[in-house]
Amino acid sequence: MRIGHGFDIHKFGAYNKPLILGGIHIPYFQGVLSHSDGDVIIHAVIDSLLGACALGDIGMLFPNDDPRYKNINSCILLQIVWNQIKKKYKIGNIDITLFLEEPKVSYYIPKICLCISKCLKCKYNRINVKSSTMEGLGYIGTRQGVASEAVSIIFSN
Repeated sequence: MRIGHGFDIHKFGAYNKPLILGGIHIPYFQGVLSHSDGDVIIHAVIDSLLGACALGDIGMLFPNDDPRYKNINSCILLQIVWNQIKKKYKIGNIDITLFLEEPKVSYYIPKICLCISKCLKCKYNRINVKSSTMEGLGYIGTRQGVASEAVSIIFSN
């Protein structure tokens, strides 16, 4: 068994970009400032899987100054990473926490879990997503951004 932790944070302010969380478009008046699609959930999952395998981090594999990754769908990045990892490992479970004040995302959580499970070709019940506000405190609490963390447990095949 191996365990990895991932974290990602992005600033709101992209008014011409959709808000994508866990591979799902979330209706909101702005997206995040980022090189890729800025999907903090998927980025945290990628980092947690890479960490569990001691393979570095998302920035090492997909640098934010590489034009190939400009506005890329982060689910593609997750599939690239998983295609390498799945040769040796299988998913135990992935637990994800999303931090944001708004928009409210509870309606979208089952869709996010389904999207991630499809990307990883694992059972739906291996993915858990929950969201939390920051009670008005700090960068996220003042609605300036969104963050996510993920913990992955993987097992040898």
